[in-house]
Amino acid sequence: MNQVAPVSSSMRRHGLAAASAAFALLLAAPALAASPALTVSHPWIRFLTPQIPAAGYFTLHNNGAHAAVLTGASSQDCGQLMLHKSMEKNGMAEMKMVSAITVPAHGSVTFHPGGYHLMCMSPSAAIAPGQHVPVSLQFKDGASLPVDFPVYGAKGK
Repeated sequence: MNQVAPVSSSMRRHGLAAASAAFALLLAAPALAASPALTVSHPWIRFLTPQIPAAGYFTLHNNGAHAAVLTGASSQDCGQLMLHKSMEKNGMAEMKMVSAITVPAHGSVTFHPGGYHLMCMSPSAAIAPGQHVPVSLQFKDGASLPVDFPVYGAKGK
């Protein structure tokens, strides 16, 4: 017959304290910051009406020696924020979600109307011309880059 040694209340307290400390360290650990070689210029969000998705545009620069792979984005002001690409196929405008966008070493990728963009589904009331929206760009290596996007109207002003 197997016997289990009794666990003292002191052992339980120490075990609980160790588990709590480990959990607190996980919560307190900062997100991996993107390399200083990654920068964003000219960010903005186009707002049309609250009932339709908003779109985010910017240029992502990579001054590093290795390619960077953008795999997603998030914002508290979007129900869902996705990487999209608009294109024309057989004379018809088409848009599709993309899973990753590679920014070459010492290069850049521009997100613009008619090309790559961030698609903000279910925009919150905070997305209105004159406001600013915090966005976090996420990369394949686990890094993230926080960017402040000003919101403009349909004409980008």
